[in-house]
Amino acid sequence: MKYKSESEYCAEYMRYLGIAKTARRSYAESVRLLEKRGFREISKVKTLKAGDKVYRGYLGRTVMAAVIGRRPIAEAGLKVVGGHTDAPRLDLKPRPIYSKGGCIFFDCHMYGGIKKYQWLVRPLAIYGTIVRKDGSKVDVAVGDGPNDPVFMISDILPHLGKDQAKLTRDEFFPAEDLDVVAWTTYGRPKKDGEDAGDDAPKADRKGFVAFLKKTYNVTEEDLLSAELEVVPAGMPRECGFDRALIAGYGHDDRVCSFAGLQALIDAADFVPDQTASILMCDKEEIGSTGATGMQSSFFENTVAELIDRQERNSRDIMVRRALERSSMLSADVTAASDPHFDDLDSTGNAARFHRGPAASKYTGGASKGGSSDCEPEFIAKIRAIMDREGVVWQMAELGKAEKGGGGTIAMYMSRFGMAVLDFGTPLWNMHAPCELASKFDCHQTYKAYSAYLRS
Repeated sequence: MKYKSESEYCAEYMRYLGIAKTARRSYAESVRLLEKRGFREISKVKTLKAGDKVYRGYLGRTVMAAVIGRRPIAEAGLKVVGGHTDAPRLDLKPRPIYSKGGCIFFDCHMYGGIKKYQWLVRPLAIYGTIVRKDGSKVDVAVGDGPNDPVFMISDILPHLGKDQAKLTRDEFFPAEDLDVVAWTTYGRPKKDGEDAGDDAPKADRKGFVAFLKKTYNVTEEDLLSAELEVVPAGMPRECGFDRALIAGYGHDDRVCSFAGLQALIDAADFVPDQTASILMCDKEEIGSTGATGMQSSFFENTVAELIDRQERNSRDIMVRRALERSSMLSADVTAASDPHFDDLDSTGNAARFHRGPAASKYTGGASKGGSSDCEPEFIAKIRAIMDREGVVWQMAELGKAEKGGGGTIAMYMSRFGMAVLDFGTPLWNMHAPCELASKFDCHQTYKAYSAYLRS
């Protein structure tokens, strides 16, 4: 097949990354791209035949799309490229507004594994949805527009930070203080020498609540049913004089989920033997929990929907057998070796920039806990596919034993009995507000998923 060029593909990915700063926004943009390429929502399709292109979404966060193959899914199973679209961030609490020292702050809660200090004194944006009691919604997106304000978490100046400097990294800034400045003006100007008194914070709060009503037509009570996320402000940028790296928020794991999406879209004019599909799920960063995470029944239910439209008399055993006959590339990132921290690398098994996506037989911790530990037979098949298609790739694991670890959705997919291999793009600064990825690796990841889906 003819692949997009590296420059063309990376330009499209950077555009997507700038839009898809939350799982909801990723979902909306992914569905738009799928429908533009002729994919239809599955509820609008009664019968599936080879070559049909369908998708199924759930709760505006998780989506699965497929190009139907010649062989029935119940008989042959599926090929799946599965990644996630959520990323570490800060979430506004249900009652986020509080006053302190005459200023208004948003009270925040950490989502996913972050280093707290990396979120201080940097421009931040707020995205999300507020749902009123009548069910109507208002979308919030502020911080990235050319005339938008940004938000920030303040920190103490070094001149007064001697006591702070004595604390550990985790101690010096409590999680409960990761709160963004939202409003600082008083309800009315104060005269010189006038004591603001106890009324000032109340006046500030009243003025801020009035601003929310005027701007978004929501009340403070409406924030009880809101999903508002604090993410870094700013668009993805090229990094280095050679422009070989992409700096941006949310590479983990949109760099892989977008590669899968683009690979399936490019395969839309190809009728595979075995149904080719992608899965873009939510909640991976907090354990794949909830109705839109991989521990939910979304994937099984979607496979059942596909089989039902092929067989018309589908049974539970058909779904179970189809899942066992399926295979998956768990499309998630891994750590690239950083020369400043090479003492953490597993000797001879570290992923490196500009060597393509990394396959990981297992993730998890020191004793492989939380991994799927892929069988060598499936790894051999993937090796053959990648070599045949000229994909540059590498084999790696996530650092030295007993130095940490991490997991992906692989273990939740392998429970169905399918073959699953972690296969994704190496990163620097993983989970930081600005991560780094190699353009070459991004492009080769897309080529790898394309080769797998078409094999």
